[in-house]
Amino acid sequence: MGALALRGLFGSLAAGLVGIALAGPALAHPHVWIVFETTVLYDKGTFTGLKHKWTFDEFYAATAVEGLDKNKDGKYDREELSELAKVNIDGLKDFAYFTFPTLAGQELKLGEARDYWLEYTDGKLSLFFTLPFAQPVLAEAKGLSFSVQDPTFFIAFEPAKKDPVKLGEGAPKDCKVTIGQPPEPGGGTDALQRQVSPYAMTASKTIAVGCSGP
Repeated sequence: MGALALRGLFGSLAAGLVGIALAGPALAHPHVWIVFETTVLYDKGTFTGLKHKWTFDEFYAATAVEGLDKNKDGKYDREELSELAKVNIDGLKDFAYFTFPTLAGQELKLGEARDYWLEYTDGKLSLFFTLPFAQPVLAEAKGLSFSVQDPTFFIAFEPAKKDPVKLGEGAPKDCKVTIGQPPEPGGGTDALQRQVSPYAMTASKTIAVGCSGP
């Protein structure tokens, strides 16, 4: 098993961020590409969290699964990938899961990731996980939004070309999601965002969730 697979992408990223910070934002450029699909979860009149599917670029995928086919059947089942999934989820916690929700311009806290697993199909490696909001948000609340981004731009996040964000089952018909402009520098992330490159800021967009309601 390769060193990258053992440590997981996000454990390796933690080790490399010091060098990125010292090099300065002008040198920030992506090393890994992730296409994301997100469902905004709904339950009993509230939005309760986000369910992510992140699909990694083929180069990282091939490296990550190397040596994990324990039964040598040419496939990678969920059990074989479970350790790598846990390593990556544990590492993601240090980066706020690269997910930055806000409500009326104020940071919205997240709980810990749950219901996570990796899937490897047709050469594509995808990480599934759910991020609950620390407190549910009323559907009629104004100004719910989030972004998925790496402020250092070590990882490039791109929305899927088809249905990148959707509302969960049961959400009122008058609710919708809108993919808008890149978030303003310094808004809603952490200190890392203050070291972001201009390229990184143009690559991520704010996703707004709203219901017209009564």
